[in-house]
Amino acid sequence: MILDRLVELASSLGDWLYLILGGLAFAEAAIMLGFILPGETALLAGGVLAAESVLDIKLMFVVAVGCAIAGDSVGYEVGKVLGPRLETSWVGRRVGDRRWEIAQKFLDTHGGKAVFMGRGVALLRALVPGLAGMSGMRYRRFLGWNALGGLLWGGGCVLLGYFFAKSIRRVESYLSYGGITLFVVVVIGFVTAHIIGKRREARIAAQVEGQKTL
Repeated sequence: MILDRLVELASSLGDWLYLILGGLAFAEAAIMLGFILPGETALLAGGVLAAESVLDIKLMFVVAVGCAIAGDSVGYEVGKVLGPRLETSWVGRRVGDRRWEIAQKFLDTHGGKAVFMGRGVALLRALVPGLAGMSGMRYRRFLGWNALGGLLWGGGCVLLGYFFAKSIRRVESYLSYGGITLFVVVVIGFVTAHIIGKRREARIAAQVEGQKTL
């Protein structure tokens, strides 16, 4: 079965999987990777692999939360140190002026809460921490919202993937070609999560554009 082969391949990586999946969640804000490859995909995969007994669910949960919080903290420090140069750096130019504008407007509107609320959108997860550092937000204030967001988002993604895979395995026992069915449903779940995130980003962008015309 397709999924079984993927699980076998993942198993061959051993404990490196924690580093790989956690590293992707960390890199979202730390090096602004989130607008290219959302870390939630990696954490959902971690939950699925935990359900398949490839990873330990408790350890994956801790790795997800820890890396999410650490990544945003590094992103904050990068923004604090570089300031406006962050936007004009090579990575910043790749982000594009419009994305920076959307994230800045979101931060201006919601303040410290933007660090928490932005967790639901890949673009904001990647950019808001750096902008918070640039804006001079006190780290103590940033860390509180960051920790809460990291706990709910990081841990939530892992648990969502875990229980989703577990429930599908139960359905699989009643279906033929179960492995293929599970694989297809998991892929659909990942794609759906990505689409929902893009729609949220589009709504925020529309709000920014609407405010500019006022």
